[in-house]
Amino acid sequence: MTAEDRIPAVAAGTASTTAAEETAEGAKARARQPRVLRMSVELPLWRALTGYRVLTLVYAVVIFSLNYTEYAHPLGGAAYMAALTVWMVLTWRCTTSAERCSRRFLFGDLAFAVAGILLTPLVDTHARIVGGAPTLPSIWTAGAALGFAIKGGWRWAAGASSVVAVANLVERQEFARDTVHNVLLVWVASVAIGYVVEVARASERTLARALQIEAATRERERLARDIHDSVLQVLAMVQRRGAALGGEAAELGRMAGEQEVALRTLVSSGLVPAKRQATAPDAAGTAGTEGTAYGAGEVDGPSYGDNCVPEGQEALADEPCDVRALLAPHAGAGVTFSEPGAPVLLPAARAAELSAAVSAALDNVRVHAGPDAHAWILVEDEPEEVLVTVRDDGPGIPEGRLADAEREGRLGVALSIRGRLRDLGGRAEWISVPGQGTEVELMVPKGGAPEGGRRAKAGA
Repeated sequence: MTAEDRIPAVAAGTASTTAAEETAEGAKARARQPRVLRMSVELPLWRALTGYRVLTLVYAVVIFSLNYTEYAHPLGGAAYMAALTVWMVLTWRCTTSAERCSRRFLFGDLAFAVAGILLTPLVDTHARIVGGAPTLPSIWTAGAALGFAIKGGWRWAAGASSVVAVANLVERQEFARDTVHNVLLVWVASVAIGYVVEVARASERTLARALQIEAATRERERLARDIHDSVLQVLAMVQRRGAALGGEAAELGRMAGEQEVALRTLVSSGLVPAKRQATAPDAAGTAGTEGTAYGAGEVDGPSYGDNCVPEGQEALADEPCDVRALLAPHAGAGVTFSEPGAPVLLPAARAAELSAAVSAALDNVRVHAGPDAHAWILVEDEPEEVLVTVRDDGPGIPEGRLADAEREGRLGVALSIRGRLRDLGGRAEWISVPGQGTEVELMVPKGGAPEGGRRAKAGA
């Protein structure tokens, strides 16, 4: 085998090893993920039904035993109670969950209840029946109707309890007040429980769907925000530069503009875009300056700037970073930067997100306020949060424009600014008066992000 022949084999072996390593790492990552334990709202009802059937069986056996000598044919009653006990022993697990509770079991349970009711006149005396003596299964019968209610809802409950009601009226052979009272009580209770179960199931499905939508929306916003900070800005730059150069470049710019509109539409509709790349320069060619890592010699104070990294690179989430080191490069002829005399510390990953939001705000100034507009950046170190204010002397934002831009798929404010700060537990506020400029206040807490929010870039 020649050296040239060995190269593909070695490459294939390396690719196979890499794929195996990625698979092993993915398995380890999945193993480290916390397991979400979900408990159905029906489970307590099934447990309660199981306990009810056991307790009412004991009650029915005790009542029958105490009145054994008063029955006309006590052996027949004893045979039924024995059969009912065996049925309970064999099927007690059927009411522990919805999966185990089958239709066959429900109809078998209902058959035992109805058979016990209709068997009562054959084993008991007429005087005891007229006097209001309980049937052989007694209150155990209600468990059969409740099983239908929990399994199938109020319609199943209404059907099963109606069958039980007819059997009780046939056993009593008259519309006695106590019999009608007991029949109505079982009917209403089973139907009500069935309705509650249906509502609980609908609420559980709605909650599960809402959680899925929230998770998908958060991921979509994160990916869309990354696309806005890179691909969309590059396409917008190509469109503007192409139009300015003319000729073939103008056609290229037109095509870039069409792709920008198409990509904004896809992002807004929920398409999962490609993996995030490093932040690209914006139209003014200044976005890349944000990524400069400033050390102790370039800002006052200790060397907290050494822990600050450009956006799009991995950051040590827990390492302190001086926010001034990330925001100072924005200062220039059109931007005035004001900072405290002491370091303004945030975890490095959170500081990078705040810097990206400030960069997006300055992009809006350049695009909407014009190249001649002046911007001011003010950093304030509050006890519980870091406050960064970006103000310009542009024409201001017309009322309702931010909401219209979000509906049109313009993601700068909705995702690159507001979305970033929301995931950090912070907030963004706009103060704008037409003709008097715009002021954006970006507030980031110094503590950790809220539960369920976006994790730091370092993969914490």
